[in-house]
Amino acid sequence: MPVSNTSIVERIARVIAGRVVSINAEGADPSAGPRVDEIWRDYVDDALSVLRTLREPDQIMADAGNVETWERMVLAALEAETA
Repeated sequence: MPVSNTSIVERIARVIAGRVVSINAEGADPSAGPRVDEIWRDYVDDALSVLRTLREPDQIMADAGNVETWERMVLAALEAETA
């Protein structure tokens, strides 16, 4: 599996920003990439909230993998961002 060079927090923040500005979601911008580059940092707190929610997998996720590993991975991402 490929590993991203971009933090999970940045990736989530960019998705949220994209949903806000892109015509393909809730926004009006037909070419939102440059705008997302400008504003994604405004959504870091939202991204951290999403990531905190993901600390506890639901039952389907737990059945598919190792819950302890999942929790360590999410906590590591949170610690890296808030350090």
